[in-house]
Amino acid sequence: MNMQKSSLISGFYKLSPKQRLALVKEFADLTDEEIELLQKTGSLPMDLADRMIENVIGVFPVPLGIGTNFLINNRDYLIPMAIEEPSVVAAASNAAKMARDGGGFHTSSTPPIMIGQIQVVHVKDPYAARMRVIQSREDILKKANEQDPVLVSAGGGAKDVEAKIIKTTEGQMLIVELQVDCRDAMGPNAVNTMAEAVAPMIERIANGHVYLRIVSNLATKRLVRASCLVPKASVGGEDVVDGIVNAYAFAAADPYRAATHNKGILNGIIAVILATCNDHRAIEAGAHAYAANAGHYTSLSMWEKNQNGDLLGSIELPMAVGVVGGAVKTHPIARIALKILRVKTANEFGEVLAAVGLAQNLGALRALAHEGIQRGHMSLHARNIAVTAGATGDLIDKVAAKMVEERRVRVDRAKELIEQYKAGKI
Repeated sequence: MNMQKSSLISGFYKLSPKQRLALVKEFADLTDEEIELLQKTGSLPMDLADRMIENVIGVFPVPLGIGTNFLINNRDYLIPMAIEEPSVVAAASNAAKMARDGGGFHTSSTPPIMIGQIQVVHVKDPYAARMRVIQSREDILKKANEQDPVLVSAGGGAKDVEAKIIKTTEGQMLIVELQVDCRDAMGPNAVNTMAEAVAPMIERIANGHVYLRIVSNLATKRLVRASCLVPKASVGGEDVVDGIVNAYAFAAADPYRAATHNKGILNGIIAVILATCNDHRAIEAGAHAYAANAGHYTSLSMWEKNQNGDLLGSIELPMAVGVVGGAVKTHPIARIALKILRVKTANEFGEVLAAVGLAQNLGALRALAHEGIQRGHMSLHARNIAVTAGATGDLIDKVAAKMVEERRVRVDRAKELIEQYKAGKI
């Protein structure tokens, strides 16, 4: 009789990665071959991985590709992209080439200001308390900036204090917002430290009780923008321009379409974020929240046709990224990815990401409007299915091509085709 296995393991974090792996092997009945794969750490040594997160047993490789053809502010970029989904890198590269025909992408950004929120409850006079907080601005900023003299010396640090009253299920709350210029870091640690430091002062000023002191991932003070002109001939003609504009209008008006539309934008952005070990969860949360910032969820990008019939695209979204600190400088591949990008500041990096998102969106909308999303996507997806079914070598491309031709991209069909090719029946 099998004993039920428990995930309650005392002191798991104290064990070495090999000891943890032995326990997981027993729990999940892993084979020796599977254990060997988990121990193949490649360019991320196990001891380094073990210092980056908790309870490490191995690493998880993701393909790293390069987006080409990007011309941003008249400068050429190669874009490292870590992603498992086929067609994303190719679509971004092709779209960047189309935009290049119109002069490439033009970008801008706001200063790298992050918002730290301090939640004050049980305030008897919230509106008067708000005014007291604002009037104490200089003292609050001084206290905040004492926490990070290095950031301040680099031109960053706490720059302003705002406060607002919100209505909640627990009554009115006073929310104090610390605005911190994080320079070339993403900044959550610096912001959280400052928010923690000023919390007792704010508690006394507001005569209330502070609970949360934490950075917001809706970085509305840290925006990036990108635009492009795509000649109608480059995109496939004026009919295709019309199709793209109509596809955008659909996304702008309907949240069900907008969710997939914005996911396509983030396909490109998150691939670069992963390659550089930035926080993709923060970027994604901020982007989707920003898409709903006007009260309804809508498209992050805009597409329109000019008088000449050419396509004009633009995008604006928050982009809290860093080129220093944390895993960005710890992970050896992230360091190489940043070297490939050749970005010097977090603002430049954010602007590049905006251009990548706009290019990815253009690639997806053109496919939808011109040839259908399946044609390009399925040809690459079919290769994965062929490999899953057991195809190797030249057989992968043969089986994939046949499935796309038949429009039957399935594992069972791939297995049938493999047998037929091997038997010489095709």
